[in-house]
Amino acid sequence: MAEIKSLFVTKLYRERLDDVAALNRELLAASKSIAKEDKAGQAWSREKGYQGYTSYASLNDLVVRDPAFASLKKQLDKHAAAFARALHLELGRKKLALDSIWINVLEPGGVHTGHIHPHSVLSGTYYVDTPAGSSALKLEDPRHPLMMAAPGRSEDAPEDARTFVYVQPAAGDVLMWESFIRHEVPMNAAKKPRISVSFNYS
Repeated sequence: MAEIKSLFVTKLYRERLDDVAALNRELLAASKSIAKEDKAGQAWSREKGYQGYTSYASLNDLVVRDPAFASLKKQLDKHAAAFARALHLELGRKKLALDSIWINVLEPGGVHTGHIHPHSVLSGTYYVDTPAGSSALKLEDPRHPLMMAAPGRSEDAPEDARTFVYVQPAAGDVLMWESFIRHEVPMNAAKKPRISVSFNYS
């Protein structure tokens, strides 16, 4: 009988944060307020064709700007450390540090095309508001560009054999992956904005 092993496995971390009802109320209010006031972020979003608002290129002080983001960071640090251990990352006496965090307000019909996060170790998103019909997160097998003449996967392929995997998050969930994983947000079919907070650890 032939032996078949799974090698070079890509891991996705998923957990629900503590006290999400109170945290999400605070994050939702802060995100809406910041989105309304951040003219530079609004302009960048329009220029790049982002249907909604993101503070990705305009603000780097969310953690000190509003205590809700400081509370979120405290929990994210704990989960990033747990994920780093699960990945067997050799950090020595160092630890991963949050080096960027930003708001995403994706309007109905909006998308976020496929991308990776260079210069980071872990990336992820915390979901603040996911109304009915909200987009899933689409993750791509990092070997995909190297598959050359390989045929597609069968429709009944198990999740760990698929080229693309769709993960439907709920408000209160945090998802994390290694930053080289290409990911995207398909069209938001909800009737209200999908609000999340994305981040990188280096």
